[in-house]
Amino acid sequence: MSELLKNIDARTKLAGTNKLEILLFTLGMDARTGRRETFGINVFKVREVMRTPAITAAPEMPAAVEGMVSLRGVLVPVVDLAKYVGIGSETPRDIMIVTEYNGHTQGFLVEAVDTILRLDWAQMRVPPDMLVANMGGLVTAVTELPGNKLVMMLDVEKVLSETTRYDDDFMFQNIQPIEQGEHTVYFADDSSVARNQITRTLDALGVRYVGSVNGRAAWEELKKVAAYADSSGRKVKDLVSLVLTDVEMPEMDGYILTKSIKSDPRFEGVPVIMHSSLSGMSNQNLGKSVGVDEYVPKFEPQRLAATLRRLLGVAADPRGES
Repeated sequence: MSELLKNIDARTKLAGTNKLEILLFTLGMDARTGRRETFGINVFKVREVMRTPAITAAPEMPAAVEGMVSLRGVLVPVVDLAKYVGIGSETPRDIMIVTEYNGHTQGFLVEAVDTILRLDWAQMRVPPDMLVANMGGLVTAVTELPGNKLVMMLDVEKVLSETTRYDDDFMFQNIQPIEQGEHTVYFADDSSVARNQITRTLDALGVRYVGSVNGRAAWEELKKVAAYADSSGRKVKDLVSLVLTDVEMPEMDGYILTKSIKSDPRFEGVPVIMHSSLSGMSNQNLGKSVGVDEYVPKFEPQRLAATLRRLLGVAADPRGES
C-alpha cells in the first residue's frame, strides 16, 4: 500500500490544471442492492493507507465512529464508512485510509483500496438527483469508467460534520451584520455542508448571495452578470462584490474558475476568496499564483466573516468576530 501513495507530494502539481487523482475503494456488498459500489477520495487529502491498528472504544461517540487509534503518538478518530453510509455489510473493514481535512486527521475504515485514477475535473459530473436522494446527499460527484462502472465521490465534509463538532451553532456566534452599503457575494461549492456554512455566515452578515454547486455553474452565472453589465453600461464590480470558491468541484475546479475571473478584464476589482479544506501551504501558494486574493480554511465561519468584511471594505465590528 505504500507504493500506492508513493510520491504523493508530486501529485499536487496536478492542482490548477483542472485535473485530479482519486483513490478508489470499496466498503463491501450493499445488502440493500446486492452490489459492491466503488467510491473515490481525492489523493491530495490522503496521508496514508494502512492496515487498521487496534481501535480503542471511546464513550459518547456517534454510531459510525468506532473509536480512536494512536498514530505516532497522536489520537485519531476512526469512522466506519460502511456504517455511516448504511451499507450494512458484514465484510471486515481492516484497511484504514488516513486523511487530513483542514488540519484535522481522521481514519476511514474501508473494505479494500483499488487503484489511483487520474481524471480531468470535467469528467466528474454533478450526481443525478435520484442518486443524491438514495445516498442521503453523501455523493458530490460521479464519473463512469469503462464497463459502465460508476465511481462516487463521497462528501467527506458531510461525514465529518456529522461525526465531529464541525457545524455547531457556537461557531457562528457574535457574527454581526454589515450595515454599510449593499453587497452581493457569488459562491461555488459542491458540498452541501459547506454551502450551508457559507450561507449561514452570509445570512449573519446580512449579505445577499448567489450560490452554485460547482465552478462551471458559477462561471456561467458570472458571465451572465458580465453580459448584463456590458449592456447596461455598468461595471461588474458594482454587481458582484466578491467571489468565494471551493477548490475541488466537478466539471470546473476553483483554480480554473479563479483563472477565468482574473483573466477577464470585465471582472477587474472583484476579489476572490478560496475557501477549502485543502489547507496546506502548497495549495495556498497555488491559489495565490492564479490570482486568489485570500485563502480561508473551511469550518472557520468567524475567520471567513472577518475576511469578507475586510475585502468588502467594511470595518470590523468591535462586538463581532475576531
